[in-house]
Amino acid sequence: MATKANNHDQSDTPRDAVTGEEISSTTIPPSTPSTSQSNESARNAFAELLSPAKKSTKHHESPPKPRAPPALATFSGRAGLGAYTAGPESFPTSRVISYDDNFVTINDLYPKSSIHLLLLPRRHDKQLLHPFEALQDPEFLASIQQEVKKLRLLVAKELQRRFGKYSTKEQEREKAMEKALNETEELDEATLPAGRDWTKDVISGVHTHPSMAHLHIHVLSRDGHSECMRHRKHYNSFATDFLVDVGEFPLTAIDAKRRMKAGFLNDDLVCWRCGRNFANKFVKLKHHLEGEFEEWKAE
Repeated sequence: MATKANNHDQSDTPRDAVTGEEISSTTIPPSTPSTSQSNESARNAFAELLSPAKKSTKHHESPPKPRAPPALATFSGRAGLGAYTAGPESFPTSRVISYDDNFVTINDLYPKSSIHLLLLPRRHDKQLLHPFEALQDPEFLASIQQEVKKLRLLVAKELQRRFGKYSTKEQEREKAMEKALNETEELDEATLPAGRDWTKDVISGVHTHPSMAHLHIHVLSRDGHSECMRHRKHYNSFATDFLVDVGEFPLTAIDAKRRMKAGFLNDDLVCWRCGRNFANKFVKLKHHLEGEFEEWKAE
């Protein structure tokens, strides 16, 4: 999703790109220690990401909310993401994909595409800064960019795993490989079709006005295919310059994005794939995106 903004709201009042329900329910309380340990022994966090997608929870239903340990229960509302950086080991691998001393990577609880990850830095001196401030630090920015690069490749591989069987380019390559093996038992990469470059279908960045207090970087597929994509602001928060790629940092002091924290969300709805303008007709865009999703998979 990478269309350009058009009718920017010039107001200085920032607007959230998510709903109040999403803000208040960002954290699924962690499992009990016994459950967490059994989950860890049963499956690797990255394997969970690569497992078949589970049926999405209907949008009018709130995720289950068992009681959280006292130390993590203090993170709620806009501070909800803090629970993941404070105690990632307390969460099931269906939520926390990986973590180390510097970063935690989670599946977004309200994904806006078929794959939607959040990268959460654990540095206390950066966590509560606006991304425009935090990413001015060259050393910190370099570490973020390196981690985002890894996650983009991970998302691309998962897209290939999920949708490769529908892709014309992928199937052409598979057939050519099978033929070559049957005829020569050797593969010459130079003669094989290139296949599909799934990395081109991955976007990443930070929002000009984050809805959550803790610093987080979005890494997601560009398809916009999700039951959680329910509002104009949801779509435009990833289809306009409201999302700023980490590769654009550090921003200059006069960069227009610094003054546009309230803009973009009310822009016309423009299909990320074909460029068709739906003005403010989100329902029509949503229906259109269903067809685009099927065509996109078949590329």
